[in-house]
Parts: sequence; structure tokens; C-alpha cells
Amino acid sequence: MRISTKGRYALRVLVDLAEHQADDFIPLKVIATRQKISEKYLESILKVLVRNKVLTGRRGKGGGYRLTKPPEQYTVGSILRLTEGDLAPVACLDQGADNCPRTANCRTLPMWRKLDGLVNNYLDSITIADLMESP
Repeated sequence: MRISTKGRYALRVLVDLAEHQADDFIPLKVIATRQKISEKYLESILKVLVRNKVLTGRRGKGGGYRLTKPPEQYTVGSILRLTEGDLAPVACLDQGADNCPRTANCRTLPMWRKLDGLVNNYLDSITIADLMESP
């Protein structure tokens, strides 16, 4: 499993917005400048987050983006699943994957299932609020 820039940037943006919550709506340009992310790429990430109700956006003067919930209510796992899709370490564990004909006899499947559980449990145990506390 490798997390793309889309997933990493989404987390950075959410931490940024959480740290500046008092500023109300934060313009895309301001976020892009602070995070050193191109506005065009950032816009594609923000669309995903708005569509999934992680953020709310407002157009025009005084517009921008802000969190829809407190930072404590967003887990790293939930955000990465939105931006990356499934976090499964092997294709046979992807949601909606075809049933593998080797499932009944696969010696490695239990190991992959355990790894999948460990990764998801770990990422779901960390919130955006937790990331705000990190150095």
C-alpha cells in the first residue's frame, strides 16, 4: 500500500483548516500558499472532500472552505479511503473484488487479512485533532 500525494495533501489541508477554524471560510488560494500545493491540484482534492461532506465550500467574497465537523470526528483512515479508495494490501481484499478461486486454499490470505485489519484499525485510531498535536 502506498498513499498518493492526493491522500497526503488531503490530510495536510484538513489539519490546516482545523488549525485555522476561527478564520471561518478559508480561501483556496490561502490554503494553497500555506501548504505549497498548486491551486489546480488542491481544487481537485477539495472537490472530493466537499462532495463527501468533509468540507463545506462557499463561493464569492468571503468564500472558501471549512470543516463540517470538529477535527476529533475525522479519522485518518476515513479520509484516506475517500481519497485513495480501498486501503487493502492485496487486490483480493479490495471491496467489490471478484471472489478468488484460491480463497479456500490460500495459505497467505489470513496474513493479508490481518495486515489489512491492523492498517485500518491503526489509521482509524488517529484523528485530525491528533495530527494537530504532532510536531
